[in-house]
Amino acid sequence: MPPLPISPPKPKDATEKVAHALALAIHEHRIAPGTKLGEDELGEIYDVSRTVIRAALQSLAHIQLVEIQRNKGAFVAQPSLREAREVFEARALLEPRTAGSAAARATPRDIAILKEHIAQEHAAMDAGDHGRALSLSGVFHIEVARIADQDTIRQFIETLIARSSLIIALYWRRESALCESHAHHALIDAIAKADAQNAEELMRSHLVDLNSALDLRDRPTQSRSLKELLQDPHP
Repeated sequence: MPPLPISPPKPKDATEKVAHALALAIHEHRIAPGTKLGEDELGEIYDVSRTVIRAALQSLAHIQLVEIQRNKGAFVAQPSLREAREVFEARALLEPRTAGSAAARATPRDIAILKEHIAQEHAAMDAGDHGRALSLSGVFHIEVARIADQDTIRQFIETLIARSSLIIALYWRRESALCESHAHHALIDAIAKADAQNAEELMRSHLVDLNSALDLRDRPTQSRSLKELLQDPHP
């Protein structure tokens, strides 16, 4: 039996590799929203040309993880509070129905994949790697959308999850966000039982709980260098 597809295939060319590494660092909160992404420094970190770095930053700007400001350079995107609310309103509209569709279509292999995600979330939390746990949580939601087999909606959800990662870094209490793996257990049970109505209700409640964890206090200024922040904690 082939291994379970816990994560997307690894990128092949230099631009994809840099974009993938930067996206992972953003999702795992190793680099904070608003951090400047200097082309020269990134080129040294990844040992690639500025042309490769520019292409990688452009690809991340396309999915709204990075903002490129004229005459200033590239920065990790910084969603406003209004954007945060809009993102979770959109998720509340899309994801409950998607969870219901997933419950109607899930195979035993799909359930195994979701359970493996939870196992990895718990392993990351036990290791104190909160950023990775949150990143895996986002992938869990994308997997639910994949199981629902609605490609257009899945693409919207993937974009919303990417924005959610930035919103978490800016506005959420980390300890509250990490509680969501318990909700994931209940969701898996409903999906495994093909209980579409319960899956919808659980996803809706889950998103309300996550939205209620918004914290508007200022975050401390990041003092570590970009090179230190981008070191992979789990090579």
